[in-house]
Amino acid sequence: MNKIVLGLLVFLFFGLNTSKAQRFAYVDTEYILDMLPEYKSAQKQLDLIAETWQKEAEEKKAEIDKMQKDFQAEQILLTEELKKKKEADIKAKETELKEFMNKKFGYEGDLFKKRQELVKPLQDKVFDACQKIAKQSALDFIFAKGGEMIMMYSNAKYDKSDEVLIELGVNVTKNKGNSAEPTKTPGGR
Repeated sequence: MNKIVLGLLVFLFFGLNTSKAQRFAYVDTEYILDMLPEYKSAQKQLDLIAETWQKEAEEKKAEIDKMQKDFQAEQILLTEELKKKKEADIKAKETELKEFMNKKFGYEGDLFKKRQELVKPLQDKVFDACQKIAKQSALDFIFAKGGEMIMMYSNAKYDKSDEVLIELGVNVTKNKGNSAEPTKTPGGR
């Protein structure tokens, strides 16, 4: 629904403001980031970190499962006081696991912060390159076409993604659809 409203607003803006023709283009941010070797490296780092933390979480979960299984097996033999203590120990471990998961994977958790640390500078470089391309090409607008589509239609002739990559120092050898491999050019930013 929001996409339709946004599309209509863009249409109205361009449709009603025809007295001064505006020049616009778009960039595919996912494509650009995927073509940056630094982004691929950052993604690998993030994947390794997440995998390590996931294994740690699985170990904690296995420990909790074992505690519950052991408790079930010996519950008949335990006094009421020992039962309560074991149940409290299990609850404490479960709480510890939830806190661990939130700290590592939750909103603004360690993984989110690490992603910001590694990816934000690359996004800033893309933004700066877009601004430079816009000024060089005398564009009024550059729209981002990425993971969440904000355009209902886009003509490929307005796609400035490869120009942004060239500005970033990535030698683009093939068109987007042909899965080009990026190569860093000497002197590229």
